[in-house]
Formats: sequence, C-alpha cells, structure tokens
Amino acid sequence: QVQLVESGGGLVQAGGSLRLSCAASGTIFSVSSMGWYRQAPGKQREWVATVTNSGSTSYADSMKGRFTISRDNAKNTVYLQMNSLKPEHTAVYYCYAGLRTGVTEPTAIHWGQGTQVTVSS
Repeated sequence: QVQLVESGGGLVQAGGSLRLSCAASGTIFSVSSMGWYRQAPGKQREWVATVTNSGSTSYADSMKGRFTISRDNAKNTVYLQMNSLKPEHTAVYYCYAGLRTGVTEPTAIHWGQGTQVTVSS
C-alpha cells in the first residue's frame, strides 16, 4: 500500500505565498518523478510542475518564475513553493509520484487526495 499525503493548502490573500508538501509512504522500492497538477473550478486538471529523482525540474509556462518545485529524496517528499499568488491560482492541487513497490514491479503513478488553495482578492 502506498499513500501520498498533502499538506500546506489554505486561504491566502493575493500577493501571498504558500508551500505545499506531499509525502509518499508505504511499500516503496524506488521513486522516480514527483510533481503537481491542479484543477480549478469548472476546468480540467492541468500539469503544474515535475521534479525527477536527480533534481531536474520542469514547469508549465504559466507557472515559471512564480512556483518552485523541490524534493527531499530521503523523505520521499515533494514541495511546491508558490509566491505572488493571484486569485486565478485558486484550485485543488494534487501531487503525484511515479514509483515502484518492489524490484520486479513496474513504475506506477500514485496520486494524493488533493489540497485546496484559495487566493482571495
């Protein structure tokens, strides 16, 4: 069994910052990429950012310069630092991890339950 538990969401005023965390736990053999998606009300889920196990990062164009993704491999945890937030950043943010639960198991994507981020104007 694998769990991804997110934390750090909440209500913040425009211009503020939030740091999301997502910790993977359970039967984990290895973790490859970790990252974040988000889903705003009435919209499809969209990719936010990814970090590989070697630390390489990539971002959706609209997130560059405002969001920073990082990870702690020892803790199987991924972070998303969000600065200068705007109301349009309001969404449920979901973390994911590509991981293997055993040496003979293939990599599978696991998801967190989502954390609400609300930015007030």
